[in-house]
Amino acid sequence: HRIVILDINSLQGPSIAASIAAEFDKTCEEIKFVKCDVSSWEEQARAFREVVPSLFGGRLDLVVANAGIGRGPEAEGRVDDGGGDEQGQGPEKPGLRVLEVNLSGVVYAVKLASYYMNRNPLPAPTSPSTGSASSKPPRRGSIICTASNAGLYPFPISPLYAASKAGVIALVRSAARVLARGDIQINALAPATLETNIAPSKELFKSMTLTPMEVLLRGVDMFLADPKLTGQVAEIHGNGTGADDGDGGGSGVTIRPHHEFVDEASERNIEAFWDLGYA
Repeated sequence: HRIVILDINSLQGPSIAASIAAEFDKTCEEIKFVKCDVSSWEEQARAFREVVPSLFGGRLDLVVANAGIGRGPEAEGRVDDGGGDEQGQGPEKPGLRVLEVNLSGVVYAVKLASYYMNRNPLPAPTSPSTGSASSKPPRRGSIICTASNAGLYPFPISPLYAASKAGVIALVRSAARVLARGDIQINALAPATLETNIAPSKELFKSMTLTPMEVLLRGVDMFLADPKLTGQVAEIHGNGTGADDGDGGGSGVTIRPHHEFVDEASERNIEAFWDLGYA
């Protein structure tokens, strides 16, 4: 395997790539870090353009659109009045950095992944174990986008963060049928509270149930194992013991279907837009 990590943090990025390379030296041929602000189309496009032909030999199999930021004064303005100002000039413009990174960055990644994956030859549908014909359809590539359960439930502490993650979920569900025409799979992970480096302090998690990273990886494994799964959102939850996972099997991975149509007319209208080819 050859892996490229895109991230804006050029101080920690190379050392993280090196530690992963050391841990998986028997299975990964190369792991490389490339500095990239994912909220910039130009930077993402440049990164893909540089690494796909040279490092991957032109073939891109998997893209994980995972970069994200949380709430903070530098990332997100308030959507309430925020106190206004004392000079009567009205409210400050809300900062939209969280949308630019968490949603626009994912849109860019999906667009670029689709472009390069569509140029992959379609593999023969064979079984890895027997080499015989498999019932699983072939795919040119797989895209996994990181959303959040804050995109599934109200998240009043950070409405714009919630909006960014709900946008990712809607993007994945709606893009699946479009990308399926090119035999490209796209799905989303919607994790509960994971201990990641976007949190300002570990104190934040003291009163919360933390979901271990291995539960998230179960969701990744599930999507990669079944090419027929596309347009799906896997909620990642529980503490990893199975005691409070609530999914029946204790895996902490629950597929969340889209909302049921309120009536048949609404469903027909959506299908009519698809048949027309424009909206």
